[in-house]
Amino acid sequence: MPAINGIGWFEIATDQPAVAERFYGDVFGWRFGNDDGGATGADGSAYRGITTPGTDRPSGGLFPTGGKVPNYAVFYLVVADLAATCKAAEAAGGKVLVAPQTTPDGLSFAHLLDPSGNQFGVFTPPPGGE
Repeated sequence: MPAINGIGWFEIATDQPAVAERFYGDVFGWRFGNDDGGATGADGSAYRGITTPGTDRPSGGLFPTGGKVPNYAVFYLVVADLAATCKAAEAAGGKVLVAPQTTPDGLSFAHLLDPSGNQFGVFTPPPGGE
């Protein structure tokens, strides 16, 4: 797991997952596989882990939107305290776009907007997990 405040994950959301997989696979050699935790996209199809060259496990994910949310690419920073980070971001002129949420396995995340309009994510891993 990357250090606190380091980039720990990235996500590409798309309404054309097969096209995105083909593009990133052909151009960058990325590999894709179904999420081991059974996560799904907005359209109900499998969330796909992305393994980049030089790594042995996914460091990103492909979120199938089914056209239900806009396409995006976003990075996620690992933070020690999700609520405190959201407050600090707002105090510094940012906004919380997606309020803190916790997945069934205990991972907590939120989406933020920096003052110049860039969206990014923050997360804390599940207790005792990576």
